[in-house]
Amino acid sequence: MGKSLYDEFSVARNVFDEVDDILGRKLSHLIFNGPIEKLTITENAQPAIMAVSIATLRVMKHVFGESLYSVQYVCGHSVGEYTALCAAGALTLESAVKLLKVRSEAMHEASLKCKGGMFALLGAEISEVEGILKSAQIDCEIANDNGGGQVVVSGTAEALEVLPDLFKNSSVKKMIKLQVSGPFHSSFMKPADEKLLEFLKSINITRPSIPFVSNVTAKEESDPEIIRALLAKQVVSRVRWREMVLYMTSHGTNKFVEVGPNKVLSNLVKRIDQSINTKSIGSISDADNFFNESLMLTAKNLKIKSL
Repeated sequence: MGKSLYDEFSVARNVFDEVDDILGRKLSHLIFNGPIEKLTITENAQPAIMAVSIATLRVMKHVFGESLYSVQYVCGHSVGEYTALCAAGALTLESAVKLLKVRSEAMHEASLKCKGGMFALLGAEISEVEGILKSAQIDCEIANDNGGGQVVVSGTAEALEVLPDLFKNSSVKKMIKLQVSGPFHSSFMKPADEKLLEFLKSINITRPSIPFVSNVTAKEESDPEIIRALLAKQVVSRVRWREMVLYMTSHGTNKFVEVGPNKVLSNLVKRIDQSINTKSIGSISDADNFFNESLMLTAKNLKIKSL
C-alpha cells in the first residue's frame, strides 16, 4: 500500500523517508512489499497506517490545495487519532511516529503479560453486550462501540472461549475473531497506558487547528494537556466511534471523508446512519474522483445562485 504515492509524488516520498529515518529501519519496504503477516504485527501496523494516511493527505494538499474545503472536525479510530492530530497540526510527524513506536511496543509488552484477544460481535447493540458481560462476570470488556450492530470486545483467552455459549441466545448473529495480538482498548493494557503517559511528557502537543473529536470522550477536545492525558487513557478505554459520529452529525456534519488505506471507517459510518455522505480516499485516483465530483457540485451551486 502507498507505493504509487511514493513513486509519483515527492511530498509522499518525504513522509515515508522521514518515518524510516525516525524508526531507524526501512518500514517503507515492508509497507510496499509485505509480507502481510509481518506488516500486521502491531509494532509495524500502527506507524504504517499513519504513514500511508499522512502521505495521502499531503499529496491531496499538494495537488488540489487546501482552500477547496473547510473541515469541521478531524478524528480517527484508535491509532487513527495520531493521524488526525498530525493532520490538525497538534503533533508533528516526528512526534506522531515516536509516540506510535512507544505505544505499539508498550501494547505488545502488555499483551505478553495477558494472553488474550478481541472478537467482533455482529448484530447486537451496545446495551445488550454490556448487560451480558456484566452478568457473566468474566475477564472480558467492550473495546469498540462501532455502532450499527457492531461491538468489539477484548478479553483473556479463557474468557473469549466461552463467548459463543454466552451469546447464543442473544441478538448476536455472528462472531469474528480479530487478527490482533492482544486485548487492546481494555484494562489489560494498563502497563502500556502508564508507559505511554510517561513518554508523552516529553512530547510537544499544540492546540489543533481543526476541532478534534476524541475516542475516549466522544466530543471535541482542544486543550493540549487534556489531549495528552487522553492519548494515554485511550489504550485502556473503549473507542466510542458510534458516539463520536453522532456528536459530529448533531453539530451539522453530514459528509465524512476517510483518508488512508481501506474503507473500514466509511463502512462503519454508513452502518450508523445511511443518510451520511461518505468518501474513502486511499489513492490518487480516489482523490481525483472526489475533487472532480466536488468541483462539479460547486459549479452547479454557483449556477443555481446566479439564476
